[in-house]
Amino acid sequence: MEAIVTKFGGSSLANAQGFVQAADIVKADPRRRYVVVSAPGKADDKDHKITDMLLMCYQLASHRLGFEDVFAIIAGRYRDIHRTLGLKQDLEADLTHVEMRIRAGASRDYCASRGEYLCARLMAEYLDVPFVDSSELIVFGTDGRMDEAATYEAIRVGLQDVEYAVIPGFYGADTEGNVVTFARGGSDITGAVIARGMRASLYENWTDVSGFLMADPHIVKDPRPIHSITFRELRELSYMGAQVLQEDAIFPVREAGIPIHIRNTHRPEDPGTLIVPEQTERKGTIVTGIAGKKDFRVINVEKTRLREEGDFLRKLISVFESNEVPIENMPSCIDSVSVIVAQADISGKERKILEEIRIYCAPDSLVSMPSIALIAVVGQGMIHETGSAARVFRALGEGQVNIRLISQGSSELNILIGVDNQDFEQAIRAIYQAFVQEGTP
Repeated sequence: MEAIVTKFGGSSLANAQGFVQAADIVKADPRRRYVVVSAPGKADDKDHKITDMLLMCYQLASHRLGFEDVFAIIAGRYRDIHRTLGLKQDLEADLTHVEMRIRAGASRDYCASRGEYLCARLMAEYLDVPFVDSSELIVFGTDGRMDEAATYEAIRVGLQDVEYAVIPGFYGADTEGNVVTFARGGSDITGAVIARGMRASLYENWTDVSGFLMADPHIVKDPRPIHSITFRELRELSYMGAQVLQEDAIFPVREAGIPIHIRNTHRPEDPGTLIVPEQTERKGTIVTGIAGKKDFRVINVEKTRLREEGDFLRKLISVFESNEVPIENMPSCIDSVSVIVAQADISGKERKILEEIRIYCAPDSLVSMPSIALIAVVGQGMIHETGSAARVFRALGEGQVNIRLISQGSSELNILIGVDNQDFEQAIRAIYQAFVQEGTP
């Protein structure tokens, strides 16, 4: 039978009503066979995420301080869901066991994972399907990384005779049975891994937004939704801050050619965003999305005939590497190269790095430009449309935005533009207007 893996985020499962909505979605399509859940998130602005509170319990217990008051809030959230849904399982036994483990010095990963564990136990009963613990499916090696071969074999064996199941996200276990978690947001990764392991036809990720938007709604009023996007385009936009999905969740399904569908639990009628391996045809604007971030520093290095020095770039990169400053981008021309780094990464190290560049690379000119914002204009369709870059630059000129830096790869998937921090919002609005509000050819 065809299988869809369906993952629900914490905002979708914050209370009993969220469980009802999620269950209705699962039951609406029998292909939704494997359900991955996060821990309950905030039910309202005054509420707290379950995982945050569990980590607080761990922190207090590790310092031999009382955590009973915090754990009581956690227990109360689960009891309310249990009571409202009329569930019969022995929740109190589970709560008592978790509390005792925390008191006995359980690991940070174990404590953090119990939100997903308890949530999955309740959802499995509500859907009347088996609960399968992800500690039996997701295998971590001694280096703390997921062991892909062991994990996919465990999934194949563990789920081969299980037609439907609810699986907690966010964690697995090492070969000795100790709970190990992914980074925060790791339930997205769990869903993707299960989808690949079961060769699902689709990975659905249900959250509290209806997919991706072409631009930040805090900057552009009512930006157009993105109904379809490729994995490559998503990587570019995610890198520049457009986050709906945990970025590492892309890789397992991308390698298997499995689409991801971002959907809104509270508005299941919305089309959402479909993330696909390749885009055959896209109607509408040639630009898929516009995203950016502030607070970069650009270090421009000029040297006549630098290309004749075969090791110049190696020397330049090694300066940043030895100072543990990651390089974001390196646009270049015949006699100069610009190194883009995040201001937060170079803070406190800039003077030392500039001096080392002078010593090691002997540049003719070395200029450091602070407070630069980077904007990515992303769209697979730009390679087929003449004048896309000119259209961007014309829009910025008409918007009186000074361009400090330009970079475009040969794939023409992404045009990267550097502007002053103060021009960031105006630049995004100007580009959006040029490609969307004015229409496309």
